[in-house]
Amino acid sequence: MTYTIEWLPAAAQQLRKLEKPIQKRLVLAVARLGTEPRPPGIKALTGRPGALRLRVGDWRVVHEIHDSRLVVQVVAVAHRREIYDR
Repeated sequence: MTYTIEWLPAAAQQLRKLEKPIQKRLVLAVARLGTEPRPPGIKALTGRPGALRLRVGDWRVVHEIHDSRLVVQVVAVAHRREIYDR
């Protein structure tokens, strides 16, 4: 099964603010979630039920997986020192 990737407006805006090479790395990593939504290394976030984080170097992608709709929803994108303050 293939999952659809949905970017929330806030996450898309955060992505656009980053440098192009970083954007490409993050978009490629998120695209891979469409075929394997729970790859090794994905971790649940404490204090935010249902939210998972994908590590891409020093960057983090917070997302939710909705199995009933086959959707991976990207909630936030930020540097590791900033993402957990949200």
